[in-house]
Amino acid sequence: MQPDASWSHFLDRSLNDLDQLNLRRRRVVTERLDGQAIRRDGKTLINFGGNDYLGLRSHPAVLAAAAAAIETNGVGSGASPAVTGYSDAQRKLELQLAAFNNMPDALVFPSGFAGNLATLTSLADADCMLFSDALNHASLIDGCRLSKAARVIYPHCNIDALRQLLSDKRHSHHRALIVTESIFSMDGDAAPLVELTELAERFECGLIVDEAHATGVYGATGSGLVEELQLSDRVLAKLGTLSKAVGCLGGFVCGSHALIEHVLNFGRSYMFSTALPSSVLAAATVAIELICSLNEPRQSLRKNSRSLRELLRSQNWQVLGHDSPIIPLIMGQESRALEVSHQLQTAGLFVPAIRPPTVPEGTSRLRISLSSELDSEQLSRLVNVLENLSLVPD
Repeated sequence: MQPDASWSHFLDRSLNDLDQLNLRRRRVVTERLDGQAIRRDGKTLINFGGNDYLGLRSHPAVLAAAAAAIETNGVGSGASPAVTGYSDAQRKLELQLAAFNNMPDALVFPSGFAGNLATLTSLADADCMLFSDALNHASLIDGCRLSKAARVIYPHCNIDALRQLLSDKRHSHHRALIVTESIFSMDGDAAPLVELTELAERFECGLIVDEAHATGVYGATGSGLVEELQLSDRVLAKLGTLSKAVGCLGGFVCGSHALIEHVLNFGRSYMFSTALPSSVLAAATVAIELICSLNEPRQSLRKNSRSLRELLRSQNWQVLGHDSPIIPLIMGQESRALEVSHQLQTAGLFVPAIRPPTVPEGTSRLRISLSSELDSEQLSRLVNVLENLSLVPD
């Protein structure tokens, strides 16, 4: 048998299996229009599927900063930051991120995934034990898996279970880390950070918090839930992304000078990735400056998130979370999630169906993502369409 034939058979069977399970993903070209409108498959839709929580992706000041940087420095950075790709724009952003997050230093990566991999794989060696929330983002899961540390997965946000696991296992390793998101990307709920901090201190663990979906939305200046709960000086490291509320691209880690220098020197996805271009770095710098002044849109977004949850629960939808802009409607089966998403799209609303492996089996869902750019009429339209769907909620 020819090698290509065996590979062809394998690939065809793999894709057919996904089709049978309603799990196959397909690329759909999406054109972004004004405000929260998008065009997919030739149809204009209101976008309830993005992470641009504060509308900064197209803010005039952010666009102007990117354009000016391209004019001066060109399109690409040309190299890894370990060689010649480290720019003045990157150092400026890192200093700003450190101050924004009330931590001594920061390091910027080409993506949040790269930042999480570099941080966890560089800190967690064979002398370390990782305690990771069961619903952490794939980048945190992969960072834990690729490290040389022993791994313990604790039930989602279950403080009692984690306390018992720490009591049973912590003593077996010299160092330990507790790893969690602050706002979980698929459930939209918040980690019990105060209790996690207390456990970390009691059992002498470092606490690493991924603020990807909290940055811009929580805290007096928008730096996240750690700021809102006044825990900045009790966290070993804060992870984050520039691709959601910041409206740009990239990831970051904030921590002590020594921690940042350690990740810089041992984080492979930092050392072996081309640096972000100055246009993205300059845009992110301006976006973070804007976030600090956007308290009113931030509060309005959380108010809308609470109100929408209450309305959907009154319609008997199974809704998760409290006041984050991520609002999951649990459908259960993949086919049902796809069908409800399709009906919403027919009505001019884009709400993506989220299926395994992104979420656990049997918990396929619609994931509504809110933005401060959505107006009351658009939110009411979503509520009315969901109330009148031909599929009755379970």
